[in-house]
Amino acid sequence: MYKALYRKWRPLTFDDVVSQPHITTTLKNQLVLGKTAHAYLFTGSRGTGKTSCARIFAKTINCLNMKDGSPCLECEICKGADAGNLSDIIEIDAASNNGVDDIRDIREAAMFTPEKCKYKIYIIDEVHMLSTNAFNALLKIMEEPPSYLKFILATTEIHKVPATILSRCQRYDFRRILTQDIVDRLIYISKQENISINDDAAQLIARISDGGMRDALSLLDQCIAFSEDVNLDVVSSVAGIAGRDYLFDMLDAIISSDATSALKIIDKLYSMSKDMQRLCEELLSQLRNLMLVKTVPEQKDLLACLPDEISRLLELSKQISLEDILNKLSFLQDCNERLVRSQSKRIEFEMCTIRLCTKDTSMLSSSGETAIDNEVLRRINSLEQQVNSGRISAPKREVKKQLEQLHQPAPQAEPTVDMSKITPDMLKQLDCWPEILEDFNKVNPAVSGSLKGSHAFVYDNLLLLIVKNEFFLKLFKIKENAISLGEVVKAHLGKAFVIRAKCDSSEQENSQNPVNRLISKAQESNIKVEIKD
Repeated sequence: MYKALYRKWRPLTFDDVVSQPHITTTLKNQLVLGKTAHAYLFTGSRGTGKTSCARIFAKTINCLNMKDGSPCLECEICKGADAGNLSDIIEIDAASNNGVDDIRDIREAAMFTPEKCKYKIYIIDEVHMLSTNAFNALLKIMEEPPSYLKFILATTEIHKVPATILSRCQRYDFRRILTQDIVDRLIYISKQENISINDDAAQLIARISDGGMRDALSLLDQCIAFSEDVNLDVVSSVAGIAGRDYLFDMLDAIISSDATSALKIIDKLYSMSKDMQRLCEELLSQLRNLMLVKTVPEQKDLLACLPDEISRLLELSKQISLEDILNKLSFLQDCNERLVRSQSKRIEFEMCTIRLCTKDTSMLSSSGETAIDNEVLRRINSLEQQVNSGRISAPKREVKKQLEQLHQPAPQAEPTVDMSKITPDMLKQLDCWPEILEDFNKVNPAVSGSLKGSHAFVYDNLLLLIVKNEFFLKLFKIKENAISLGEVVKAHLGKAFVIRAKCDSSEQENSQNPVNRLISKAQESNIKVEIKD
C-alpha cells in the first residue's frame, strides 16, 4: 500500500530533523545527562517538526539501548513507538478532544504506572484548542505529576495557551525551515525514491511551502502523480500558480499602467483554473523582490526568486520608483486579505489590478481617501522642480514655508452660537455630565476639581456650564485646559461644542433657575471657549 512521502520520510531520530539544531541539541543533551523536564511546550508554524520531535523524544527516553541521546531503532520500544502501538506513549488531538471530560480521563489514566516503558508520555497536539475548563483540569496534574509521567504539548498558536500552563513547561520555539534546507531534503528524498526533479522545481516547491517540510513533501507527492519528470512547469500547474512568464507579464502591465493587458492575462489564467489568491500571493512576492532590488541591490540572498529572474527584476526596478512599489505592495496586501473572505475572488482581484495599473495614487486607497489632494501634490512637485532647476530664487526658508503651507489641510470652520437667540426652555440638562467629569478627571485632575458641583446644559452645538468655583474661569483661560475638556466632551457626545461658562456661587440654587440667570446675564463678562472640530 502506498504511503505518503511526508509519512514515509518522517524523521526517526533527532539527526533527521531539519533546521532545528537549537532544539534537537538541547533535547539530546538532556537525555544524555538524565535531566529531562516533566512538561515541554513545542510551538511554531505548521510542518516545522513539532510532533516529530515529540515522538522522537518519547521514543528515545524509553529506548532500551539509547546512545548519545539517540534511539537505537532496534529494540521493541523503538519499533513499537514507530508503529504507534505503545500504550505508554499516548497522542491526543486537542482539536477534537478539547473538553474537560477528556482531560479528566487523562488524569485518571495517569495514576496507573507504565506497562512496558520507563515513562508514560502524553503528547497533546494543537493544545491551544482546549477549553478553559479543560486547561484548568490539566493544570493540577501538570503541576505535580508522578515521577513516571511527562507531558509534551504542541501548538501553532502560542498566544492562546494560558500563562499558568506556559509557566509549568519548558518552551521550545521551532523556526521556519530554511528554503535551502527544504531544497536539499527534497533532492535527497527524490534520489531515494528514483524521482526526477531539477533544482528550479525544488526551489519553487520550497518557496511555496513557506518553511513547512510537510507542505513541501505533500506538493512533491502531487507533482509525482502529475508527471514522472518534475520540472518548473509541472510544479506551477499542480500548485495552481502563475507561471513565471505570466507573472512578469503582469508586472510589466502594472508598471506600464496597461490595465487591458493585465486583465487579459488574468482571464487567461482563470480559464486555466489558476487560483486567484495564489496568483495574488505570487505577485506580492515579486513586488517584495522589486522592493529589495530597489533598496539593497547587492543583497541577492534576500530575494525569494530563481537565479535567472534577478536580471529581469533589475530591469523592471529601473521603470518604477520605490514609493510606487511600496504603495502597490501595501494595496496588494489589503487585497490578499480581502480575497480570503471574498465570494468572487476573480472580481476582487480584477478590481485590485485595475487600481494597481493606474498612475493616480488616490486609486490605491481602499477607502477612497487620500492624504494630500492631487492638485496640491501637483503644485508641490512643480515648486520643488523649479527650486531644483534654479528657475526661482526664493530663499530656502521661504520655499520651505510654502511647502509646509501646501501640506497643511484646509482649516475647519469653528462652531459658533448666538446667545441672544437662546431661551431657557431651549436648553436641556446634560445627564451624562458626571461621567464626562469622571473621564476629565483622568485627563486633567487639576482642572476637574474646580468643576465640583457644576451643572451642564446643551442646545445644538452649545454647552453651557454653571460652576461654583471662580478659580475654574482662571484655569480655563489656559488654552490646553480648554482643549482637553473639549476633547472629552466630543468623545462622549460625538461632536465639537462651543463651551461657555458662568460662575454662580449663590447658595440658594432653588430660588432661581441657574440657566435663567445665565441667559439674563449673557452679555456680562464670561469665559467663552470654542473648540475646533
